[in-house]
Amino acid sequence: MPERVVPARPRFGGVGPLLVAVAVVVAVTFWLFVRGGGPLVVCYVGAPVAMAAAARACQRIGSKVVVARPVRSFWRQLSHASIVLVLAGCSSVALANNDTGISVLPAAADVLGIFWGMAALARLPLGEKTLLGWARILLDSATVAVAGTLVFWYVVLSFAPPATDHTTRIAAGVVGVAGLISLVVIGKAAGAPGGPVDSLALRLLTVAPITAVVTAVMLLTAAPGPRLAMSSLSLPLVSVAFCAAAYRQRIVLGRPLAAAPAPLKHRRSTWDMLPLLAVTATAGLVIVVSARQMSGRERAVIIGAVLIVVCVVARQLLGLRENKRLVRDIRTQQGELERLAMTDPLTGLANRTRFGTALAERLIAHRPATVLLIDIDDFKMINDSMGPALGDQLLYQVAQRLRQNSAVHDLPARLGGDEFAVLLDADDIETAEDAAARTLQSLAEPFRVGEHPLLAHASVGVAIAGQGDSADEVLRNADIAMYEAKAGGKAAWVRFEPRMRQDVVNHARLGSELHNAIIRNELYLLYQPVFDIVTGRLHGAEALVRWNHPVRGFVPPGDFIPVAERSGLIVPLGSWVLREACEQLARWRAEHGDGAIKAINVNVAVRQLREPGFVDEVAAVLSETGLLPQNLIVEITESSVADGRQVRETLNALHEMGVRLALDDFGTGQSSLSLLRAFPVDVLKLDKSFVDGIADGDDRGRLAVAAAVGQLAEYLQLSAVAEGIESEAQLDRLREMGYRLGQGFYMAKPLPADEAGKLMAEFAGSASLRGQAPLRG
Repeated sequence: MPERVVPARPRFGGVGPLLVAVAVVVAVTFWLFVRGGGPLVVCYVGAPVAMAAAARACQRIGSKVVVARPVRSFWRQLSHASIVLVLAGCSSVALANNDTGISVLPAAADVLGIFWGMAALARLPLGEKTLLGWARILLDSATVAVAGTLVFWYVVLSFAPPATDHTTRIAAGVVGVAGLISLVVIGKAAGAPGGPVDSLALRLLTVAPITAVVTAVMLLTAAPGPRLAMSSLSLPLVSVAFCAAAYRQRIVLGRPLAAAPAPLKHRRSTWDMLPLLAVTATAGLVIVVSARQMSGRERAVIIGAVLIVVCVVARQLLGLRENKRLVRDIRTQQGELERLAMTDPLTGLANRTRFGTALAERLIAHRPATVLLIDIDDFKMINDSMGPALGDQLLYQVAQRLRQNSAVHDLPARLGGDEFAVLLDADDIETAEDAAARTLQSLAEPFRVGEHPLLAHASVGVAIAGQGDSADEVLRNADIAMYEAKAGGKAAWVRFEPRMRQDVVNHARLGSELHNAIIRNELYLLYQPVFDIVTGRLHGAEALVRWNHPVRGFVPPGDFIPVAERSGLIVPLGSWVLREACEQLARWRAEHGDGAIKAINVNVAVRQLREPGFVDEVAAVLSETGLLPQNLIVEITESSVADGRQVRETLNALHEMGVRLALDDFGTGQSSLSLLRAFPVDVLKLDKSFVDGIADGDDRGRLAVAAAVGQLAEYLQLSAVAEGIESEAQLDRLREMGYRLGQGFYMAKPLPADEAGKLMAEFAGSASLRGQAPLRG
């Protein structure tokens, strides 16, 4: 089946703003070459247009709710900084000139825009979120600010023409220093590991403060031609940086979520060296000043102090190099430990922790997500019968099938035991259902485990994340759907629907009430008589549990038995039924003597057979009630017989004790001759579905199965019981097939204990029921 191609991510606008910014730069450059004596205002008109394009590019990302909140907040605030710079461009148009320095109004807008952008950067991870971490950032910024101020004050301003206005010179210096501080903050943000904003986008933004610094220097020192070029191109270049960074972020957001989280690495960027460069520049400045204005002895002291500082800085650089290597080794080990902590050691797939983290991150980022929860059907039976080593091999091969079947942007995982999951990058029903069907199809092919070909089916629950769902809720929904698939017959997939959650709540409530019902004696037993259909005599009875709820009234067994099996209450419920049925048989025997039935049939669930102390419990109940093992017939289903080693040992122990075993609903499950040969079965109970319709003879298939079961029981010297007899014609046909025992509403409905006792008394007083009307409840 060809793999469906799913659109990875929504698009956030086109490349239009970037093209506008580049077009403005090209247009201004062209005008500078051809203008001649044209008006200066034309050179500055493009600045507000370009910055408006930058504001639009940032706003497009900042306004999308499908983007993670930190990313959205950053780009929204950067769009506000762009709007401030639009005002700076408008003031440049209004004051169009080619004077040395920067006028106060444009400079104020530039500085406000720079600090507004730094406030946006401060929202991002800049290192350790501690007081010490913030102190490092402030000290680095202060170092660069002081050094930049000294360099601008003593060096740059010295090259400015003497007639330059003092205010415009200071304004240019402030813009330059603000740009240097901004470089420090951007460097910290770009180098921080695991930041929400793309690192390359942040590095593209460094063009903006570099442009501010270069512009401040050139407006103070350059000739009129280069000064005009830099003055008119500065804001358009800043706009190109903003638009390019926004476009890069848009590309990253458009990529599918990676299947595995990349290891987080801290990169020491060039901007981290700015404080050291600032110290070096200041030291050089001190030497120059001391050489001009001090005596020889004073100069020697200053130069010696500076050399000591230089040596200390060099030593720090060497230490940083060594520390960097140590930190790199530590981070490598940390990354390996994190990988091991997030990986299942048996299969190499993601484990539950990593799967939950990836799902939570996808939901927080408002990305589409669908979970396939996969449980291997009857894996316990395979593991018990073939051993844990082969069971592990099967799990490994299942993992490889899931890995091969998953798309690049999907995340397969092993959650534990025989439970797997796949995280899909999709939220539409058709894609989710196609993926579930492909998964089942890939697991349907036989596995080669050692020398054994194995056929392992799976049940799959599909849950599509809805608006506001948490990771736990999505996993819980998938789990509910998976159990629905198992309840529906296994080897299938089911998509979660909201009503299923209510069903689970109802089951949980019913389970709680059932727990109380066992304690409060709200349960009671009815007894379905089993007759010898040849002689008409009463042969035995099957104990059937019923529930009379004080509020709900009669609760059908089909409602509360599945709840008991799912919740584990089937164990105490089954224990109560076993004891109550045996005690009732003891009372009947005491009251009716030989007229009482010889044995009582009790249904036992597979969960009870798995209990290590079940055999001892049966022995204790028989001993306390004064019954012999042959007075008890334990009814089990075919699926219970094939459950695994523990169940097999329990059944063998019961049989060796003398308790008889009846295979209930025979013909509907995993019926096979090997099953009857491998397990100590004494009674076969033909399922009602094969009794229905055999009277008219139209369904030859049912007739064949019913006849075959009777002949098989006779050949193996087992007792055969036909269930669900509802008409005389069915009774006659079963006699003709050789059946000796039967039960059903035609002969008697399930009866309370006292009515069943009366029935025994009636049969004790007569030889048989032959020729009389059949008993009906």
